[in-house]
Amino acid sequence: MRLRNVKGSRETIATNEFVVQNEEQMKGKWHDYFGNDNEINIEIGMGKGKFIIELAKRNPDINYIGIEKYSSVLVRAIEKQTEEQLPNLCFIRMDAEYIEKVFDKGEVSYIYLNFSDPWPKDRHAKRRLTSVQFLKRYENILKDGGGVTFKTDNRPLFDFSLEQVGEADWIMDNYTYDLHNSEYAEGNVMTEYEKKFSDMGNPIFRMVCHPKNVYNND
Repeated sequence: MRLRNVKGSRETIATNEFVVQNEEQMKGKWHDYFGNDNEINIEIGMGKGKFIIELAKRNPDINYIGIEKYSSVLVRAIEKQTEEQLPNLCFIRMDAEYIEKVFDKGEVSYIYLNFSDPWPKDRHAKRRLTSVQFLKRYENILKDGGGVTFKTDNRPLFDFSLEQVGEADWIMDNYTYDLHNSEYAEGNVMTEYEKKFSDMGNPIFRMVCHPKNVYNND
């Protein structure tokens, strides 16, 4: 569920120092933007920013870019970042469909997808952020050794995502149907939705995968 429209959110986003405007002009220039050669990790559909802000705080030597298309949600992350003033974090308001216009080949080290819109109707399957169509887009911006971590509480979406990894000719590194009670729980950073659903007793599903062609063409 998304927030209702927040009055003035678009105006705030258009003028905030932590939101990159004209993002397509930054393609291939993100290291210049951050002023260093540190790796760049992105979260697509970052919501209110709890997850990516925590990662940026824990890992000052990694640059983070949060991508969110809903202004009323992004503005909440802006409020938090305005307080934190983290130099290794910025935001983009955009639809993930155009991600290849914003990042050059090999420019992104890692991608996080958290509690993405399930788009439950079959005719909308290609809009799911773990669809073959999106995995191919990610493949075109990830550097050697890069990959994707996806978390959700939606079982049908997770099962779909597991299938898409194989169909996209990607490699599954690991997956679990109960993240918080698995060997992968240590070091896990929770999102807003993750805490909410976990508190309700819902299991959290997680998969980690990478494209074949960024691993020595194996």
